[in-house]
Amino acid sequence: MKKYIFLIACCLLTLTSYSQRQSLTSQEQDSLNIWQLAKYDGASALGGLFHAYSRPIHWDGDDWATFGFVAGGTALLYFVDDETSEFFRNQEDSSPTILKEFGERFGSPQVTYGITGSVYLFGLFTKNEPVRETGVLLISSATAVGLIQTVLKTTVGRSRPQNNEGKFAFKPFSGEAGFRSFPSGHTILSFTTAYAISKQFDNPWVKAGIYTVGMISPISRIVNGAHWLTDVALSIAISVVTVDAIDNYLNAKKRYPGEDDRKKGITWNINFGVGSMGIVGRF
Repeated sequence: MKKYIFLIACCLLTLTSYSQRQSLTSQEQDSLNIWQLAKYDGASALGGLFHAYSRPIHWDGDDWATFGFVAGGTALLYFVDDETSEFFRNQEDSSPTILKEFGERFGSPQVTYGITGSVYLFGLFTKNEPVRETGVLLISSATAVGLIQTVLKTTVGRSRPQNNEGKFAFKPFSGEAGFRSFPSGHTILSFTTAYAISKQFDNPWVKAGIYTVGMISPISRIVNGAHWLTDVALSIAISVVTVDAIDNYLNAKKRYPGEDDRKKGITWNINFGVGSMGIVGRF
């Protein structure tokens, strides 16, 4: 175990040293060999990971307003968790088997990291900068949300709907499989993958199609009684915030300058008015 810890520490120190270097131009990156590119991309992924975790410290008024909006919306959904769970679970027998199987598989760590790894390796060996950046965004985001959901599942210890103990049942730090409802790991991994990939497209219809695929796992998990609606809603919020934070880091640091001219993602704004409040997304 000590040897593994030592190797991990050495890797982190190496990647950290690379992350401190000035970002390379597209031409400079093209001149690097595969191993050098992999180290550069590893540093980018590690920097994005640290950036995502440190963002709450630097939140401004708009960020806290968004946090309040998400918290308030989740609180409202909590009131109807029992009713929505019952409704979705009643649809299980009539739900297409193929969608349930797809939802189960697409949100699994094996499939998620299979997709992220394949995208990145293709970009690395072909030296395709846009694909490499997408792969780095996918890997860094999946790792960040994966660690978050692992910690929260254990510490929160929320009972799954299928336990039939109600939405107020919690056993923090119990480690029991039936008390790992929040957050939804399948939702976090599947929607993180879909959201990160969707950022590479400008067409809103393409984005909508990718989002739809990313929502199959979350919905299927509610249908089979593994998670509450609030579990899924907050998991999606975690995915969006994490991917956006890492994507902004890669852009701000100009880690992949060849993508500067490409429009990235959707810009979300919260609008407040007299007797009204809403979210506006600009594609």
